[in-house]
Amino acid sequence: MTNIKKKISHISEKNLPRMVDVSKKLKTERLASSEARVHLGKELTAFLKESKHTKKGPVIQTAVIAGIQGAKKTSDLIPMCHPLILDGVEIDIKLEDEYAIINATIKTKDRTGVEMESLTAVSTAALTIYDMCKSINKGITIESIRLLEKKGGKSGHYFKK
Repeated sequence: MTNIKKKISHISEKNLPRMVDVSKKLKTERLASSEARVHLGKELTAFLKESKHTKKGPVIQTAVIAGIQGAKKTSDLIPMCHPLILDGVEIDIKLEDEYAIINATIKTKDRTGVEMESLTAVSTAALTIYDMCKSINKGITIESIRLLEKKGGKSGHYFKK
């Protein structure tokens, strides 16, 4: 068995999907931060910096709310995720150059990490920006979604360089 195969914990010995049993793990502090980069183009970025609204409403504020909702609903969207009580969800969106840079930091004290909640938060916020701005620019692209940092649990601290 390869090392990668040993790390795939969502497949049972009968080769069926399963949700990992975390009942014997201790609750510890967990944190995850993620980033999404959304290419808006120069004109749309300038427009949002100035007006902050489209016909659908306030873009950044709505995307922040969507990111929070996305984090809270992660276990409903990703089949093997455990439902978690989130102690904190922080979403920050900056308009820089031709981009919306979305950052999400999620905290909990639980038996499993919040990486998926953080990644779902930035994904949902990015999709919301697309939805609210597509009438202005259909060429918007979500260029990257990535985990920046993870703390807690047996795998320790991960930080994207």
